[in-house]
Amino acid sequence: MLEHIIGSTTRLKLLQIFFNAPDRSFFVRELSRLADTQLNGVRRELANFEDIELVKQVEADKTSVDELGTERSKYYRLNPDFYLLEELKALLLKARVLEEQHYVDLIKNRAGEIKLFLLMGRFTGNVGASTDMFIVGKIKPVALAKIIRDFEKFLGQPLRYTLMEAKEYADRREIGDKFLYSVFESRYRVVVDEGMLR
Repeated sequence: MLEHIIGSTTRLKLLQIFFNAPDRSFFVRELSRLADTQLNGVRRELANFEDIELVKQVEADKTSVDELGTERSKYYRLNPDFYLLEELKALLLKARVLEEQHYVDLIKNRAGEIKLFLLMGRFTGNVGASTDMFIVGKIKPVALAKIIRDFEKFLGQPLRYTLMEAKEYADRREIGDKFLYSVFESRYRVVVDEGMLR
């Protein structure tokens, strides 16, 4: 939906990448890989972003050797002084919430017979949680894996998810399982509960 307003899928993907990690620098090839788009399209959009001062070229972050480009690589970072930064962030956040709901609905409707589905971790702002999605039921692993892959591609980061059959869940609850305890102690959003939380 937002790509129609913004006018370009590549532009939208790059905006999402920059706003998901506002303090991080990215090199051009990395952006191309993350956005799953051609290098020339990324360069064109970066030039547009630079013209309006949305992003700026910076020295490379030395935080992760794996993610560094060559010495000649140009690095870009979101400009924290951009005059429409907060408005653009709010627009992207609203669009992201709608898109996340789309993927959650896909999981709920196509991944099998779900008895309990909780969102936590990155979905509730609790990065210390042991998982991002907790799903109990008779799950179709192939269908779920495809939806999760697409969801991760949209988010631009991996999702941690935990699957359990209803019997395993009941057994673990009975013995006071440490992992389940950590799940219920963290903040979570209930998507589906067919009497499993009682």
